[in-house]
Amino acid sequence: MSTIAADARLATRASSRAHSSERLRRYLRNLGTLVLSTVIVVWTLAPLYNMVLISLEPEGDVFTDHIWPRVPSVESFWGVLTQGHWYLEHFWRQFANSLYIGLMVTFFALLFGTLTSFAIGRMRIRHGWLVTNAALLTYVIPASFLAIPFYRIMQNYGLANNPWSVIAALVAFATPYAIFVFQEYGRSIPIEVDESARIDGASPPQIYLRIYLPLMAPALVAVGTYALLLAWNEYLYQFLLLSSKSSMTVPVALAQFLSSDQSPWNYMMATAIIYAAPPVAIYYAFRRRMTAGLTMGGVKG
Repeated sequence: MSTIAADARLATRASSRAHSSERLRRYLRNLGTLVLSTVIVVWTLAPLYNMVLISLEPEGDVFTDHIWPRVPSVESFWGVLTQGHWYLEHFWRQFANSLYIGLMVTFFALLFGTLTSFAIGRMRIRHGWLVTNAALLTYVIPASFLAIPFYRIMQNYGLANNPWSVIAALVAFATPYAIFVFQEYGRSIPIEVDESARIDGASPPQIYLRIYLPLMAPALVAVGTYALLLAWNEYLYQFLLLSSKSSMTVPVALAQFLSSDQSPWNYMMATAIIYAAPPVAIYYAFRRRMTAGLTMGGVKG
């Protein structure tokens, strides 16, 4: 009996030590995860905080030795909203240009992408896969390499310093991705739905407008958000193709802040924050639909 009791006590102690060791490992693992997460969050938010810090300074300076403005001021934000600085005299016109280009790029990317994917995936046109692969080949050449040829083409067509030249370029870059996503997502929609509509007398345009587009809503949101953000944040083509202050967009106008000997950094940061607000709001408003649109086709395909 004493031997059995001793063995039981030894087993209990061994089990207790094993549990203690497991708790210690779990604690160290959680601590390491917390430290790493904190470093990543600080690394990510530090530039954003620095933007806000500079924008709240009465006189903008990129170098500062404190972590909060001594005298916080929203003068720079008010100056942006009222176009109170000579760099900002066309701000709302430039903001409207950015919005117009973004909406047009989104519309045409969705239009061309859905029509192409509908024709290839639902109408079953012959050799449709060649169209998809040819479109994706546009991503083989970096967009920066095509900037100068595109600039010359737009000049030859008389579209220099015209927002439609930027729209044409960005639609060309956004459409192949749109076709790919729509085709992958379209595989999750049973083809029997289209066949039933045809039996009931529906024409291809009716199937496209009344059946295909409503069922593709999550993918439309995902690709539309991508195209809008692409156009909203693009700089190179807007810089090359738009030259006058009345036709340029906010990203190009922001670069002009750096041409002065004494750059108004507080106005520049306030402009960047205001300009970044719409896409951030759009992203968080549609992030769930974006996730569904980008992943559903891969899950059911």
